[in-house]
Amino acid sequence: MSATLALGPAIRSFLSFCRIEKGLARNSMESYARDLSRFETWISVSGQAPELASTVRAYLDHLMAEGLAARSIARHLTALRQLYRYLISENRLSQDPAALIPLPRQWKTLPKALSSSQMGSLSDSPPVATPLGLRDRAMIELLYSSGLRVTELCTLETSDLLDDRGIVRVTGKGNKQRLVPVGQAALQAIRVYVGQARPALLKGRASRYLFISARGGGLDRTAFFRAIRNHGLRAGLSVSPHKLRHTFATHLLEGGADLRSVQTMLGHADISTTQVYTHVLRSRLKQTLEKHHPRA
Repeated sequence: MSATLALGPAIRSFLSFCRIEKGLARNSMESYARDLSRFETWISVSGQAPELASTVRAYLDHLMAEGLAARSIARHLTALRQLYRYLISENRLSQDPAALIPLPRQWKTLPKALSSSQMGSLSDSPPVATPLGLRDRAMIELLYSSGLRVTELCTLETSDLLDDRGIVRVTGKGNKQRLVPVGQAALQAIRVYVGQARPALLKGRASRYLFISARGGGLDRTAFFRAIRNHGLRAGLSVSPHKLRHTFATHLLEGGADLRSVQTMLGHADISTTQVYTHVLRSRLKQTLEKHHPRA
């Protein structure tokens, strides 16, 4: 690989590999494409050789000077590492110039979870007199009961819900499937939605998706994000789909679930991703000690 290499074709080849062979989700593909396009633009302006570690360091310094947060810079570096590893596997590069560059240091923020009473207020917020209200309540209950990512929730098909077994089949990142148990409250909310609201939204049309829009098509994740935010505001809460995923995991662990089980249900490939929730438990345990121990 040299400074004269057409970086654009190399990036497109890598993205094609990620889509076809690795089966990455659309969001991951879009993130890689966006970050690598930014790197390509910077290379064309700076004229530096993309195979050098000094170039990668200079690019990260440029991102820092642009005001990007450590988390965003780390994401850019991860994208470059994946690109270089692919080029090495294709014998188009002899070594990874980003391999020895450490990730920017990030402060770990504790996931914010809703309390049980707050979850009850949120579930009661959607108006059950309307089809969209019944749909949103079913989606909120399912998110809290299963910890799905919002994209996984919006792309669920009717055949993915195994009601008689209390299980939902989820297609997650990398097109990996997992089976996640669903609680009775969520199953009941979904049954009401499927029996009453979904036919009213479809108006005789057909759709393979479980949760549909007001026009009868597949539900967009952005539309649901707006809906759940509005329901949260009515309940006096700041809510996002990802916060419900955090709440699901936190409440499970507080109830005594083991970390491996939570990892499986969340669809985390690496246990280290799930271990962030142990910080939540340590924080809660400290509060419990200070509140209840006579010599705390």
